[in-house]
Amino acid sequence: MRNLLQGILVYFRVLFSLIAFPFRILHSIIAFPFQKLRQFNAFLNADVVDRPVTEAFMDIATEKDARSQAWVHLGALRAHLLRAVIVLALSVIAAFWVAQDIMAFLAEPIGGLQNLQAIQVTEEIGVFMRVAMSAGIAVAFPYIAFEIWWFAAVGGLKPREKKMGLAGIPLASLLFLTGMAFTFFVLLPAALPFLGGFTEISEFWTAREYFGFVTGLMVWIGIFFEFPLVIYALSSIGLVQPDVLRQHWRIAVVAIAILAAAITPTIDPVNMGLVMIPMFLLYFIS
Repeated sequence: MRNLLQGILVYFRVLFSLIAFPFRILHSIIAFPFQKLRQFNAFLNADVVDRPVTEAFMDIATEKDARSQAWVHLGALRAHLLRAVIVLALSVIAAFWVAQDIMAFLAEPIGGLQNLQAIQVTEEIGVFMRVAMSAGIAVAFPYIAFEIWWFAAVGGLKPREKKMGLAGIPLASLLFLTGMAFTFFVLLPAALPFLGGFTEISEFWTAREYFGFVTGLMVWIGIFFEFPLVIYALSSIGLVQPDVLRQHWRIAVVAIAILAAAITPTIDPVNMGLVMIPMFLLYFIS
């Protein structure tokens, strides 16, 4: 009799488990995002011990445990970089479907793709890959910025700094795209007529040179438009102070002029000025 009752109990227990299994799976699926949100909120509000950056570097140089912890952080940085590279690669692959349209759009200032020529066997595919890479960088930029923020947040940002950094990711993406748009709609219309009309030589631009010039300039100026956020990040960890930036603005002017000369393909003051003016404004805003 006892064995019979035990068998009945086992039967109903198994039957109940089978009936409840789909509901448990459904509950886990519904509860998963809420659990992650709670964990993420706890992470954002977790405080850290406030230590000066100089003291942290001194500990790395003098203490063995600090050096071991630094290697752990380097391993975490490698993981963040690996994920960023994977997302970038996927973005570049996805950009293959629209790269031809992007090439046609970028060639509009010179009258279209028909005004370019390819003089090497691999030039067309090289140009195609370069344009896809530039588009992939623009698409993957928010995730790359998120990985940088995540590494910094785990490394010891305060709750306020974590939240401000997270909120700054959309702003960083907007600044990057603004820099690219500034290059295409403002800088190129001024630079191309000068480059093409400097002498009476007939213009037969190759696709590699043209798209290399355009995409390189767009990406670099997009990166330079991140300057205010970089200054904010450096200020938040104590490496840069606003008073120091204000006092040494003359040095900054020289440095900006050198950078503008390095990324501007011409030596004329007009095109250099078009690059320098937004960089000056971004510096003083910072």
